[in-house]
Amino acid sequence: MLKQYDVLILGSGTAGQSLALRLADRLKVALVTKRELSDSASAWAQGGIAAVLDNTDSIEAHLQDTFTAGAGLCDPVATRFVVENGRRAIEWLIERGVPFTREAQSELGYHLTREGGHSHRRIIHAADATGAAVQATLGEQVRAHPNIDIHEHHIAIDLVLGDKVGRPGEGCLGAYVLDIRNDTVVTFSAHNTILATGGTGKVYLYTTNPDVATGDGVAMAWRAGCRVANLEFIQFHPTCLYHPHAKSFLISEAVRGEGGLLKLPDGTRFMPEHDPRAELAPRDIVARAIDFEMKKHGLDCVYLDISHKPADWLREHFPNIHARCLELGIDITRDPIPVVPAAHYSCGGIVTDLAARTDVPGLYSVGESACTGLHGANRLASNSLLECLVYGEAAAQDILSKPPKPHASVPAWDESRVTDADEEVVITHNWAELRRAMWDYVGIVRTTKRLQRAQHRIRLLSREIHEFYSNFRVSNNLIELRNLVVTADLIVRCALKRHESRGLHHSRDYPETLPVARNTVLRPPRKKSPTA
Repeated sequence: MLKQYDVLILGSGTAGQSLALRLADRLKVALVTKRELSDSASAWAQGGIAAVLDNTDSIEAHLQDTFTAGAGLCDPVATRFVVENGRRAIEWLIERGVPFTREAQSELGYHLTREGGHSHRRIIHAADATGAAVQATLGEQVRAHPNIDIHEHHIAIDLVLGDKVGRPGEGCLGAYVLDIRNDTVVTFSAHNTILATGGTGKVYLYTTNPDVATGDGVAMAWRAGCRVANLEFIQFHPTCLYHPHAKSFLISEAVRGEGGLLKLPDGTRFMPEHDPRAELAPRDIVARAIDFEMKKHGLDCVYLDISHKPADWLREHFPNIHARCLELGIDITRDPIPVVPAAHYSCGGIVTDLAARTDVPGLYSVGESACTGLHGANRLASNSLLECLVYGEAAAQDILSKPPKPHASVPAWDESRVTDADEEVVITHNWAELRRAMWDYVGIVRTTKRLQRAQHRIRLLSREIHEFYSNFRVSNNLIELRNLVVTADLIVRCALKRHESRGLHHSRDYPETLPVARNTVLRPPRKKSPTA
């Protein structure tokens, strides 16, 4: 089956939905998502969106906070581009009707909170569920737009490249996509394809990410010939709720921003011993401090206590966190919250320019799948949704500036040489082994020996998965596993190339920070196997 569009967007988070809305008045858009439209990491974002919205704040202050968190590796041009366009991005959301939390006394009319690493209150938010509010607002408009076709329960298998289908030099021509509901492969032909597929969190055993975060965009772009960069910088969120029945529930950065204190089981604070900014230090510092204290004292978790705040105030500002914790027997108005670090955000990704273009003509990447240069070695809290919006607009402007052209002839998916898999247990076992190896050997604190162990296991798994992929029909689980093993390999390769400790990459073998900050850039070989 062949479907033709002006634009194909893979991913339905804030990056994908905002881009679709910016394009759809003039172009026909396909929005492909692995589950429902609302299933994305964006929908799970609690804290808010950082932007200079108050006269007491400044562009230079936001820039400096971002540079400080990024540990010398932020690209100055890209960072200024995002920060200077921040207010316009927020105003666009307000015009769209996003219900940000209001405050009559403020200059803008909205409540601004502060998070770790920020020198000012500049986080605009919708209570403690900002991402969900943005997604719900945009999602309703995406569904209503006549020029946007939504393809739910569809997962991209691979990009269609001109060089591989007899049209050399034509770049990306679309993608082969599996309709998960009936196991049929659909060919999407498009003049422009956008990877808005999110992050890589599910490569780790413990993560705050939704199940859809399997590194699909990074893996597909790598197979297509795109450079990737800085994938060693995996942000571990310091405060994921520790509870056997609380899968991937994040305790927002804003809890610490509003006065929450990290404590040991006996009630002793420990962050002042690790950094003068204490609980408001950047996430990498807080995550390492928690990891250190847990190992030092043999703890399963530490505790985040904000019970000293008025109960009514807590219920108003953190209604979702309060409700979820209460379901599990934790009353945050009286009890400290048990927390542990968990894989949260990938600061690296597909190398892009200021228009979100990748190395392949006609292929863009927006959001967590991209490496724009904004985050450097560590993302500043609440800069991620901002990046999605600013680069979504930039990509839209670039796409709309192109002259129209006829659709290319794209061959159908060929599965004539494969059969149905006789068992799925191989996929399940390989998935579990990969995630455990990444957690054990490529975590918050690393050594060269651990990384080499991970690399050895990943390469063995890669060969098994490639053999399975070559002989059997694709399935959702196989596609995700194939992408995860590619992404895991790229993360480890980046980590092994960095002979220093910087930002989110902390090596016991190279504890010092080098005087000159350099990006870790990987270039695909010209000839590569499907899972190279």
